Amino acid sequence: MAYVIGEPCVDVMDRGCVQECPVDCIYEGARALYIHPDECVDCGACVPVCPVEAIYYEDDLPAELEAYREDNAAFFFQPLPAHEDRIGSPGGATKLGPLGVDAPLVAGLPKRSIRS
Repeated sequence: MAYVIGEPCVDVMDRGCVQECPVDCIYEGARALYIHPDECVDCGACVPVCPVEAIYYEDDLPAELEAYREDNAAFFFQPLPAHEDRIGSPGGATKLGPLGVDAPLVAGLPKRSIRS
């Protein structure tokens, strides 16, 4: 099991969770952050620092965010548009940096403006 980042993160990407993650398993897409399901150690350190409450334990995802479980996995294990190959399990987000692409569900969402 792992944690999943849902829709509240889209176009916000506060990144507090990235700094808090002890295993560097939170990767940056173009419009959202993604937790690698095979690299996450289920510590939950990312949850309390998320200002938009976008991070849920996989089994606790609200019904309206269920689709984000598969979309999160798709980010790593399916070929993504504008990315030559699947991301796979690189063993840490820092060495890859921002990837500039998103999983299908996030990529298809309308862009929203965020007010400070």
